[in-house]
Amino acid sequence: MKVLNLQCAHQHEFEGWFGSEDDFVSQLGRGLVTCPLCGDAHIHKKLSAPRLNLRSGRHDLETPSTPSVPMSNHANSPDLAALQARMLRALRDVVAQTEDVGERFADEARAMHSGETEHRNIRGQASPQEALAMLEEGIEVIALPMLPAVKETLQ
Repeated sequence: MKVLNLQCAHQHEFEGWFGSEDDFVSQLGRGLVTCPLCGDAHIHKKLSAPRLNLRSGRHDLETPSTPSVPMSNHANSPDLAALQARMLRALRDVVAQTEDVGERFADEARAMHSGETEHRNIRGQASPQEALAMLEEGIEVIALPMLPAVKETLQ
């Protein structure tokens, strides 16, 4: 099993698990490896230190010092990764706790606002113009990015 540190063209970092290097190259070539945050298929491997499983109980081997290699060109990469993880969890919670009404979002929101239907948590698609019109009508809406990974379980 190979665990690779990967990054998309938008600087999102994530891990990928593959049976072998050939398996990774094959999946990458077929467009099966995409960023879990934005869906970008322009993926490249990051530098990573190999992990060697040595016989347990051997204390005579010194642990080599590994130089620190930045994982991103962002100054606060650990903070950025934590922020990305929190954002993904929050969006998954929204998906889990709402009903997807799709393109009927504006109609459903208006019906709830006017009392025609019972209030419930919904999500869906609306054009920027529809969203602005709903806000002007006093309907509370919020635009959220629906990332490809939000609806999927990451392995």
